[in-house]
Amino acid sequence: MLRLIFMEIFLAIVITEAVPRPEDEPKQRIIDKDLSDQEHYVNSHHNPEYDHEAFLGEEAKTFDQLSPEESTRRLGLIVDKIDKDRNGFVNQEELKDWIKYTQQRYIQDDIERHWKSHNPEEKENLPWKEYKSLVYGFMEEKDHEADKTDNEGFSYAVMLKRDRKRWSVADQDGDDALTKEEFAAFLHPEEQEHMRDVVVLETIEDIDKDGDGKISLIEYIGDMYTSGGEEEEEPEWVKNEKEQFSSYRDKNGDGFLDNEEVKNWIIPPDFDHAEAEARHLIYEADTDADQKLTKDEILEKYDIFVGSQATDFGQALARHEEF
Repeated sequence: MLRLIFMEIFLAIVITEAVPRPEDEPKQRIIDKDLSDQEHYVNSHHNPEYDHEAFLGEEAKTFDQLSPEESTRRLGLIVDKIDKDRNGFVNQEELKDWIKYTQQRYIQDDIERHWKSHNPEEKENLPWKEYKSLVYGFMEEKDHEADKTDNEGFSYAVMLKRDRKRWSVADQDGDDALTKEEFAAFLHPEEQEHMRDVVVLETIEDIDKDGDGKISLIEYIGDMYTSGGEEEEEPEWVKNEKEQFSSYRDKNGDGFLDNEEVKNWIIPPDFDHAEAEARHLIYEADTDADQKLTKDEILEKYDIFVGSQATDFGQALARHEEF
């Protein structure tokens, strides 16, 4: 039972999940990802599907049932939530906050679920000793070796060491127990500025197979692609990634990615996707060019935000009451 609990938690806290993917798609390690898997522009033409996913987050996946009339009605409910100061306008900051909320909704749900699972008594904090006992207690049982490895090659001792290091960084007050906010940083370190060096270190540890503390081109490609043999032709994206490594990732040209180069790769600096998208949506819908949107302006251009699709926003709206 404890083993099953552990595997659920482990799969939730790893930065890059081991999700099967088509061979023609690279593993994505970039943390500050785009707001949608869709291209924003296709053949120089604007792609509205990008805006729908950026504006609605994962809810956009089910936007295929409602008529334009019902879609517009539900969009109106969303606009009322976005306008936090109730002044009748949606400004860029409010729109950016909404986009960030929709993009991170699954993270908040994940934090709530795991906090309740680990802390059913709703205590103010969770001590490391209790967490370790719940997640790794099975390692102390007599019928398990100290460094038990499962069928897929996961070393529990390595995972325990990694968790301990991440826990210590998340524990900002140094009491070896995490508050809910600190636990959120532990569970999703990619979302917290003070945790990002840990994310970089864990990424290097994942990819650095020879243990020299840096990532070679072979290790970089090997993390994304496994060749079927010498006769197999590499996919085009693999060739592109090799070019990316040599021309952009390896900034000092020494053939390796060091700590700072890995950080620049997985945490691209100085670009706020949510702010850029908020600015774009206002530009598209702001008919009077006053840099803010009325509810009528948004509904008039509903196809930019939701198209002729929508979903049941009841649950999302209820959760957003606390936003």
